[in-house]
Amino acid sequence: MRASPILAVTLLASAGGAEARRDRSSLRHHRRRQPSRQTHPPSDGSLHRVARGGGTGDAGSARLGASLGEILVDKRGYSSMVAVRGGDKSSNNADTSSRGLSLTPQALATLAMAACMSLHYLSYSLARPATMTLFTSSRLGFGGNVSAYPLAMTFISPMSFLLLLVYGGVLNRHGPLVALKATTLGCASVLGISALLISRLAPLIENNSSLATLTKYVVGALFVFRESYVQLITSQHWSFISSVLTPGQSSTWFAPISGLTSVTSALAAMGVGKLSNLWGLTGVLATAAGVLGASVVLGEMAYAVAEKNGFNPADEHERKKRSKAKNATTKATDGEGLITKARDVFARVPTLWALFCEILACQGLSTLLNVCCVTKVSQAVPDDAERAGWMGKFFATVNVLSCILQFGVLPATSSFAEPSVLWKGMPMIMLAMTASLAFPALVGGKHTDAGGDASLNAVASAFLAMKTLEFSVRRMLDEMVYVPLDYESRFLGKEVIGVLGYRFGKSAASLALSAVTSMFGAVGLQELSYFATGASGLWLAAAWRLGNLVPTRKEADEAYERMKKEG
Repeated sequence: MRASPILAVTLLASAGGAEARRDRSSLRHHRRRQPSRQTHPPSDGSLHRVARGGGTGDAGSARLGASLGEILVDKRGYSSMVAVRGGDKSSNNADTSSRGLSLTPQALATLAMAACMSLHYLSYSLARPATMTLFTSSRLGFGGNVSAYPLAMTFISPMSFLLLLVYGGVLNRHGPLVALKATTLGCASVLGISALLISRLAPLIENNSSLATLTKYVVGALFVFRESYVQLITSQHWSFISSVLTPGQSSTWFAPISGLTSVTSALAAMGVGKLSNLWGLTGVLATAAGVLGASVVLGEMAYAVAEKNGFNPADEHERKKRSKAKNATTKATDGEGLITKARDVFARVPTLWALFCEILACQGLSTLLNVCCVTKVSQAVPDDAERAGWMGKFFATVNVLSCILQFGVLPATSSFAEPSVLWKGMPMIMLAMTASLAFPALVGGKHTDAGGDASLNAVASAFLAMKTLEFSVRRMLDEMVYVPLDYESRFLGKEVIGVLGYRFGKSAASLALSAVTSMFGAVGLQELSYFATGASGLWLAAAWRLGNLVPTRKEADEAYERMKKEG
């Protein structure tokens, strides 16, 4: 498992580094003039060997315990070449080779963006426990204030909406690459500046109540920002990958690509405790900022390869702008509001609206379980350093379990189980688990503490199951929805759903909890369990409707082929 991200970065550094350093204007002038998404690999998920002119490999040989590359060994037993499966005959002539390595352009671009996303998640997995620990700290944050966490979560949607507006403006004017660079570097800067500010304020708050209050506001704002930006950047990575792979390949490769991010996330989460002991929580935040900023290099490499070989998703953006410019009766793209364009996309693609509703329900449940877990952990583990280590180990476990599903279970499952079945199965599992928290008698009352509430292990297990399903099964299914869709659905509709859907679901649940707390006083763990069970039922209803709308694998392939023919 630990070798996977190292292998990915090594392949990229040796085989694809030159593309990222080429002058971009020269690439635009000399690249092949061919429609975007026209040089894709076969839609059945089969993968071409490119080592020494090999033919098409058997689709069944694409076992997903391996990464995107495989070592081909000649008769003498020596490793002869790395062949990345992906690309068709037209793209084999453009294989990127260096030092005996051979990668098809589509595979190299996908691998580069997957590595970029892995670094993003490594950064996020460092920042998440650090900001959570700071927020729940009795000295620097809001420890002991049970209403602080739900209140902070209500600010996530407004912050996410502001970030989405910034992204939409940059995307509209400069295209997806500049939008990715601007949002990534901007978020890394906020993390770095916040780490510096908190490290300077922390020694001064003991005898200065004004600085103590300021520190709390900085920590709270950082917590809200960290919750808000992650999906904005992740969606851009997936939008690119969805533009490069076909529906058949997406069902095969999305799970291990997600698995690569789980590996780096697990490594980061397991190291948070040690890093915080060495450098403190602000040092961990500074490290997260550096890793996130460095990921831009790999994202730029992916777009450089795509641009050189004629399948850059930005070409669709440019064609759309030129088409509107020629139509005198159409308003300029810059004049169209983000919400107006998103509404048009939702009206045109009903599946996206169903997905938006499903995300609201899913994230509402996730937030309730998160509150349950944070409340229980704060009671059971009062020490800040120990709590940071516990949270790091918890999310490391989530990522390890996600890796097992992504590399070992989902690739085989997705080959025979239709997406609709998986969509409907997830909330059924969570309904059973939350019901056991709300009604301990259903499981014999074994997992309760002295006060009659669910034990830390029981609460953590339910939250663990929820996050594991989110990171593995749901992430794969979510990204598969967009592959056969058009540019606006992939780059605009996806961001609106990802950013607003995810964050509004969290904020709505948190706002409801805050309202209940203000009216009836503190809400206990037992009451939260009742709310979580109800949220599980809502998720099941929304997921059932979505499952009836998503296409089968065959229907997705046919829709993709129609879109490709229409250009």
